[in-house]
Amino acid sequence: MEFAVIQTGGKQYPVKVGETLKIEKLSGTHKEGDKITFDKVLLVDNGKDTTIGTPYIDGAKVEATLNKIGRNKKIDVLKYKAKSRYRKLRGHRQPFFSVKIDSIR
Repeated sequence: MEFAVIQTGGKQYPVKVGETLKIEKLSGTHKEGDKITFDKVLLVDNGKDTTIGTPYIDGAKVEATLNKIGRNKKIDVLKYKAKSRYRKLRGHRQPFFSVKIDSIR
């Protein structure tokens, strides 16, 4: 089974063909159904040989389809100081992309 390790959004993800992955939102204008190419490939393993990049593999690409653009569940960010009546409550919803891996080349 072929797999690769890609880097996007400051994180590294092991990916296989056909897998659905939740990644950080990418900059630029994208819509659902778009093709996305990840060129920061750190490792490729095809079952027989493993190629490790320094830090990236030249010419290696992972292609994916953008399935969904969404936002995660809300998290509460609370600032609080005891005995001074200071309390600030803010919410945050992190945007994400859900992508399906099409091919590893």
